[in-house]
Amino acid sequence: MRFLKKASGDSSLNNHILDEIVISFAASLDKYLSVISVLAGIAPLLGLLGTVTGMVTTFSVISIFGTGNAKAMAAGISEALITTQSGLVVAIPGFYMSNYLYRKSNSLKHKIASTAIHLKTYI
Repeated sequence: MRFLKKASGDSSLNNHILDEIVISFAASLDKYLSVISVLAGIAPLLGLLGTVTGMVTTFSVISIFGTGNAKAMAAGISEALITTQSGLVVAIPGFYMSNYLYRKSNSLKHKIASTAIHLKTYI
């Protein structure tokens, strides 16, 4: 539809306009894909950071109270496991969706490019 609004009587200008629209649309499809990938990649690292802090807490409790304070040790271990789980809960669907959207984006870009080539035969 954008092409029809911008089209002129000049064939080479129309080809250029069509190319610019295809490039613009392709760029808009990929705009946030890298953000999704980065967030999915960072999530397990943040979970690992929580795991490390939870284990540091656990070892601090052990160094102060010995192994007799199971409740305090369990709190540190629980912190470690919850953050690991949270990181994985974000990362696994994030990686899946990132890959899915990347494939969908490539498919749409291919269809748009094919349509543009087809349109160029008529202008």
